[in-house]
This record gives sequence, C-alpha cells and structure tokens, in this order.
Amino acid sequence: MYRYRKQGLWVLLLAGLVLSGCGGAVPGDDARVDELILVTTTSTYDSGLLDVLIPLFEQQSGYQVKPIPVGTGAALAMAAQGEADVVLVHAPAAERELVEQGVLVARRLVMYNDFVVVGPPDDPAGVQGAGSAAEALARIRAAGALFLSRGDDSGTHKKERALWNHLGVEPAGRWYQETGEGMGQTLRMAAEKQGYTLTDRGTFLALKDTLDLKILFAGDPQLLNLYHVAQVNPERFPQVNASGAQAFVEFMVSQTAQEVISQFGRDRYGEPLFVPAADKTEAELLGGRIP
Repeated sequence: MYRYRKQGLWVLLLAGLVLSGCGGAVPGDDARVDELILVTTTSTYDSGLLDVLIPLFEQQSGYQVKPIPVGTGAALAMAAQGEADVVLVHAPAAERELVEQGVLVARRLVMYNDFVVVGPPDDPAGVQGAGSAAEALARIRAAGALFLSRGDDSGTHKKERALWNHLGVEPAGRWYQETGEGMGQTLRMAAEKQGYTLTDRGTFLALKDTLDLKILFAGDPQLLNLYHVAQVNPERFPQVNASGAQAFVEFMVSQTAQEVISQFGRDRYGEPLFVPAADKTEAELLGGRIP
C-alpha cells in the first residue's frame, strides 16, 4: 500500500544517495521526490477542506499529495511505523506523546473548531438543557436514548471517552452503539436511527443538509477541537519524504493557507468550518489549560 517500504529497494536507494553525493532524493526517482503521504482525520477530509488546500499546495510546491483519511488513532499509529510523511490530526495529548518519543517533529497548531452534540430535532433526552458536555451525555444515558459512538480511537472518539471518564461511566448497553466508521458515516447512521452523537462542527455543517439532525449542545470549553500538523521524524525513519513534509507543514501555517481556512464554508454555511490558529498557542486558546 505504501511506497518504498521493502528493504531490498532501500538498499538500492541508499546506494544511489551515496553515489549522488548529496542528501536529497535519488536522481531519476521522480515518484520518491514528488509523492507525499499525508495521513489525516476523516473530519478534514469529509468537510471538503483538503479538496481546496491540497491542489493549492501541489500547485505551489510541485509535490503530489496522497491523502489517507482515517481516525486520528490510526493516523498516529501509521506515523509511529514510518508509514506516512506528515500528519494532520486533532488529539493533542496523543500527539504530544509521539513528539516526546521522537516520532513527530515540527508540530504546529493550524486551526480549530469545536465538538458539538447532535441528535433528533425533538431531543427526547433533553440535551438542550444541559449545563455541560458531560451532563449532556449523562442525560442521554439516563434516558436510554440511542448514542452512536465512532468507536475508532479517532480524535472525536478520544474526546467522547474523556467525557465519559469525567462522569465515571463506562458506557454499555443497547442504547450505546459503536459504528467503527468515520465521522461522515457515523452522522448518517445517527440520522437514520434518530440517535445522538458527538461530532466536530465542521463535518456536521458540511453534511447537515442531508441529515435529519440538529446541534443540541455546544459551547463547553472542554469541546474545543485543536488541529495540528507535524512531520514524521526523518532521523528516525529515513524513508520518509522529509523535504515534502517540511514544505507541507510550512504551507499549512502560511498566510495563504490560513486565509483559505478562514473563509472555507462561509459562503455556503454563513460561517467558516474552521478557525485559523497558526498565530496562536494551545495555552492561549485553552486559557492556560492543556487538553
């Protein structure tokens, strides 16, 4: 599935590097020079944001991006195996662990939005009256109302699990179902079954015209959703496209990309799906608290 992972081929590539007398790519190895593997969350993919940003990056840089949209847990697992060049994910605590382990480098804050609880417009669990995100989930559990969890170790799933942990609850039973799917498909299943789910606002807004669901709870500071970009460490994984990854990181925090992010979705939804944040820090956005 991924390029240049076989040992025998790497012997040839490394020999070519020595003969070339430089630290760059092998002359004539156009696919290696040009291709960039980006593992990212389903939310950045399903929202359509990457459909705008990737062609712009390719045009400016000359690299060809191969996006692989998976849950953040799977994306970080791929990074830990050197099966990606660059990541765009939204699970800060898990990301920092890989930075500390030397798997990720040059991690930069790119943008944010928030998580919201969505569900049937008639809101049988009374989620709209909740005072916090945790209370919203507690009301769903108390009512025995159907809750659809992604169950895929994605950034959204990690946030949901953190809320249940805050309640001291291990959700289980017929009312709690794990889809094992991305955000878009989980939302479609929630709409079909008239259940509740936790979603990032961007994906919901991108799909809301096709869903019989409504945002029922939002605004809790615990629901802030931060997205970072980071390179897979070339010192640990020599096979990665280090120059391409560096170019992508720099592009995502550039004025050009940040302006695109600031406007994306505004014309269709009346508000942007993400807020650019390259000039911010996690501490500034979280009031000094790290999620």
